[in-house]
Amino acid sequence: MKKKIKIVNAEWNKNEELVLQVEEGVSILEMKPVGQMLVDSDHFSFIYVVDMHDDYTYISIPESTWPELKKAHDQRITVYISDQKEHLLLKDFHEELSYLIENIKGNSNYGEEMVEKVEALLL
Repeated sequence: MKKKIKIVNAEWNKNEELVLQVEEGVSILEMKPVGQMLVDSDHFSFIYVVDMHDDYTYISIPESTWPELKKAHDQRITVYISDQKEHLLLKDFHEELSYLIENIKGNSNYGEEMVEKVEALLL
């Protein structure tokens, strides 16, 4: 199983960019963005894929952060992850999120509850 790191908070920095805080004790120093996103419909999360030590790590972006995600996405604002020391730009974030939202919209393959949540919070 791939390593999964959870986002615990979404906040705006002084440059009005969205910063997604990873859980405590996690270092993002050696992570490299892959530019790919997946869906975890069981946990109502989007997953941003990063490469770390020649293996993929999943950054889980839970439903609790979606209101901030929507604002950033609607305005195409830069999105980073942070461990309080380092920041990492999530390349191709908006393109990937747009693709997933369009695929989820009205598609029961993701589960009715996931579809409802995405349509309510991100459209």
